Amino acid sequence: MADPTLVLRDVHVPAAPSLWPPAPGWWVVIALVLLAAAVGVAWQWRRRRRRQRALRLFDQACAHEQPAAQVAALSELLRRAARGVDPGADRLQGEAWLRFLDGRQGGFDGEEGRLLLEGGYQRQVDAQVLARLRPLVRRRYLELMERRR
Repeated sequence: MADPTLVLRDVHVPAAPSLWPPAPGWWVVIALVLLAAAVGVAWQWRRRRRRQRALRLFDQACAHEQPAAQVAALSELLRRAARGVDPGADRLQGEAWLRFLDGRQGGFDGEEGRLLLEGGYQRQVDAQVLARLRPLVRRRYLELMERRR
């Protein structure tokens, strides 16, 4: 039989585990989240730098004093950017080149497209048409530079 003088004690519950330091699995999760965030930030930074470099090239092309030289420089920029998207695109001529430039947005099918094709060879270039051509070229150039391989 049991000894009546034996004092029984209540069951002791262990202390609840603390939140710090976390278990090793949580360290792995934290490291993966930080790595993903760092890769995302680096990718955005690289993309922004590439865009700034492309804008700098575009601004340098627009810095020519002669309008015909500006048109020729804009055409050259577009052809270089197109080569990065499609290796055969820089060899397109005439209407095929303008259709390629139209892409999804359009805008090169009118007077501006004609100026882009022929403006580099003309003595006099219409300043108003050139002013309308510049934003079209800039938009398409940036779009092509972002799609580069």
